[in-house]
Amino acid sequence: MLEDKDRIFTNLYGLHDPGLAAAKKRGAWNGTAEFMALGDEWIVEQIKASGLRGRGGAGFPTGLKWSFMPKEVGERPHYLVVNADESEPGTCKDRDMMRHDPHLLIEGCLIASFAMRAHACYIYLRGEYIDERIALQKAIDEAYAAGLVGKNACGSGYDFDVFVHHGAGAYICGEETALLESLEGKKGQPRLKPPFPANAGLYGCPTTVNNVESIAVTPTILRRGAGWFSGFGRPGNAGTKVFCISGHVNTPCNVEEEMSIPLKTLIEKHAGGVIGGWDNLKAIIPGGSSVPCLPKDICDDVLMDFDALKEHKSGLGTAAVIVMDQSTDMVRAITRLAYFYKHESCGQCTPCREGTGWMWRVLTRMCEGKAQMSEIDMLLDVSQEIEGHTICALGDAAAWPVQGLIRHFRHEIEDKITSYRADKSIHAVAAE
Repeated sequence: MLEDKDRIFTNLYGLHDPGLAAAKKRGAWNGTAEFMALGDEWIVEQIKASGLRGRGGAGFPTGLKWSFMPKEVGERPHYLVVNADESEPGTCKDRDMMRHDPHLLIEGCLIASFAMRAHACYIYLRGEYIDERIALQKAIDEAYAAGLVGKNACGSGYDFDVFVHHGAGAYICGEETALLESLEGKKGQPRLKPPFPANAGLYGCPTTVNNVESIAVTPTILRRGAGWFSGFGRPGNAGTKVFCISGHVNTPCNVEEEMSIPLKTLIEKHAGGVIGGWDNLKAIIPGGSSVPCLPKDICDDVLMDFDALKEHKSGLGTAAVIVMDQSTDMVRAITRLAYFYKHESCGQCTPCREGTGWMWRVLTRMCEGKAQMSEIDMLLDVSQEIEGHTICALGDAAAWPVQGLIRHFRHEIEDKITSYRADKSIHAVAAE
């Protein structure tokens, strides 16, 4: 269990002033120039040693990702792009960081950019995040006025600029290359890889794209030490993490906790438990709407980290925990998610463009029982044909909830089909 003294986001709930003076009292911008004086390679090695893995969903080691950037800056400048296009259903952690602790993010942008020899950073903000944009821009203006960013940032001799770019509310722009396309003023569609952004990213220049949380935690890691951060969680799953808990719980919340915390402990300690008690739990989606759901018997003792959830054919994702009690119609719930992915598909890849709509239509019929038993396996087969066969991971994101439904709640689909057939038979007999 994480103690208050070990929390990185000490103003996550907005109980204190998000401004520069208050942020400094909480520890932000403390020793930034000294870290930069130790050199870019030292910073990268510290982040590697901390065990920090990306907090946007993929969980790729952050320090390793930074090390992919070219060691020398040639004719093409380097860029850092912060992915603040937080559009995954159930996920609402980054918005609180940007509203209430924006200076941690801005300081992180400077440190990460320096580590990758980038003199400019773009924060790509979700289109619907109006208050967050205002809060973030205000904090950036404060940082410029105080000389913390801009020319000779923090007195380090390093010039650094940070810009906020407001998106237009397209979920697909949360994918890093679609985000870069949108940032360049083009239609938000994923790019084929290779080349990877570290070689040819924004404007064809070396670029690293990181999630808000991944960047915002880096200054505190340097201040407290890589060993402090790696001391939380299991090996390979280090650090603290902000979890978003929503759905059928008594007190939905965002909370920073230790990685590898038991799921049941997380919900009962911070979200007031499942409505009606733990025994009323039916299923949980543990990492945002794109990962497969887990039934209660797995949720009883599963740990909240990358490896534990992977063992159960799910994932930590963005750590957005969506709780569903016994009143939930699982088929209808997953159908609603299927509609979301169908709606948000950019249409570039045939398996995703055609498959997401097909899955939604089949699931819609299954909600009413108007399907054949053989279609359940057909639906599973089609989801597996979509998975791994598209340019970006939206195809996977659409397929995984469907696979989780069939894996754990196949009986609910079968019951609906059986009930519909029985009702039809009764009506047919009555008509005779």
